[in-house]
Amino acid sequence: MALSIKPLFASYNPPNAPKRIPKATNSDHFSQNPLPSARKLNIAHDHTLPLPLKHHNYRSKHDADKIHSQHAQKLKEVKDVLNKAGEDPLEGLYMIDAIQRLGIDYHFQEEIETILQRQNMISSACGYNEINNQPYETALRFRLLRQDGYYVSSALFNNFKDKERKFKSSLVGDIKGLIGLYEASQLSIEGEDILDEAGEFSRQYLTEWATHLDHQQAILITDTLKNPHHKSQARFTTKNIQTNIQGTNEWINVVQELAQIDSNMVHEIHQKEIHQILKWWKDLGLANELKFARDQPLKWYMWPMACLTDPILSEQRVELTKPLALLYIIDDIFDVRGTLDELKHFTEVVNRWELDAAEQLPDYMKICFKALYDITNEICYKVYKKHGWNPLESLKKTWARLCNAFLIEAQWLAHGIFPKTEEYLKNALISTGVHMVLVHTFFFLGQGITNETVDLLDDVPGIISSTAKILRLWDDLGSAKDENQDGRDGSYLKCYMKEHCGSSIKDTREHIISMISDEWKCLNKECLYSYPFPASFKNVSLNAARMVPLMYNYDDNHRLPSLEEHMKSLLIGGVVTQQNELTIVSQMKAEG
Repeated sequence: MALSIKPLFASYNPPNAPKRIPKATNSDHFSQNPLPSARKLNIAHDHTLPLPLKHHNYRSKHDADKIHSQHAQKLKEVKDVLNKAGEDPLEGLYMIDAIQRLGIDYHFQEEIETILQRQNMISSACGYNEINNQPYETALRFRLLRQDGYYVSSALFNNFKDKERKFKSSLVGDIKGLIGLYEASQLSIEGEDILDEAGEFSRQYLTEWATHLDHQQAILITDTLKNPHHKSQARFTTKNIQTNIQGTNEWINVVQELAQIDSNMVHEIHQKEIHQILKWWKDLGLANELKFARDQPLKWYMWPMACLTDPILSEQRVELTKPLALLYIIDDIFDVRGTLDELKHFTEVVNRWELDAAEQLPDYMKICFKALYDITNEICYKVYKKHGWNPLESLKKTWARLCNAFLIEAQWLAHGIFPKTEEYLKNALISTGVHMVLVHTFFFLGQGITNETVDLLDDVPGIISSTAKILRLWDDLGSAKDENQDGRDGSYLKCYMKEHCGSSIKDTREHIISMISDEWKCLNKECLYSYPFPASFKNVSLNAARMVPLMYNYDDNHRLPSLEEHMKSLLIGGVVTQQNELTIVSQMKAEG
């Protein structure tokens, strides 16, 4: 049965406020007009999951207190050891690398920054190449400093070339050095040919070594080539790094012990967030009302979980899942359900952002726009109350641009048009949804919100556009459609082959892979010179790009086995009740 939108919202008018709103008072717009709940959609049937409506206690209070006490003790031990290790130039680098690979570096930002500042000062004074001439240590210092925003010239790697300007033959047998070179090459920016050479040189010989070494060493090399640290999610690869930790036994054990306790605690946080999201999704009722659309809240949650890695950002992860859910629903409306005329009308309504205009839409579009309108206003209210800034105009604009981009793609498909590759990618910057998601994330984080940064976000800056291109090109590399869709999607591969007659699929795929590499260089540069955006936003953009291969690595059965395996290891871990585990497993099966 169709729902009427107007009665639910007639009493609320979105504030036509300036971008910057004064601090909240009793007379401000939001306090006068409390936002209506988005949880008013009719629920025809109960959710199929055994979903608990109350949070469960994962441990007794005694057990929880004991775990937190152990965690605090290990945290203190690691900080003490890190401060001591930082006095040794190499040991400090080894320990920072291990902490980052284990995904616990958020505990030690001040200590890490102090060590890297000291490293940068010493390296600068010595010209970056006189401290240590060992390939691995030089590459590690370069990588850690660049990752933290310090510009270090790649020219230092010329020290490992011979008179003929080729990498020295002695490097071929230095497996550790080759790994360091390959990892460092992942931070290259445009024009750094020497890093490209280092990456290709190290990749070639590491690939050869992998066929001649014992099983454990071969796995280490293969994993390095497949998942270089800079382009991977730490918490998704921690199981594979134990043999890749360099340093002394003085601190390795205590760091690993902390990482294990920390992992269990983070698991528990994520599991609680999942229950909040599943309850929100169930109460919203869109899965029942719009049965043609995807019903994959766990998969949607993986994006916020991967992009917002600090456990303290629990509220932000839950809130970001909501616009992500709407993104997938609206994508399905454009891809598998709506007629071209319906899509035009829907896009007009989103651009106008008026409830009255939605009355002429088909019922399923009314329901979707109502949810979009309501959830967006709720988000604006929360951001305003927490950060003193009303993002309504920015969020309305991002949704309008997204639907405009979806409509362009729908028109291309309806009329059999293959756009030029440049036009296709320009539209894809928006249609991927990356811009919409990162704009929401920026406001959720609440750091560095100024007129300047908001205006830059509206213009799709490079730190967003590069991530969007990486996602679009990665997705288009695969020929598979998403697992539960019957609609059609455009493809850069098809557009390129149409535009370049005679190009083979193999050549086109190689061209796309090269483009992805180039966009990573652009993203690296944007993150190195990310002003005026804060480091927290830079990290979110990087994490989104790092997540792309996992989210779009389809197999021949149109499934995502790597993602499914990581979901199991990350979400079904730590200390949980049997009921909680069954809930998550049931949802994973439903989404599979």
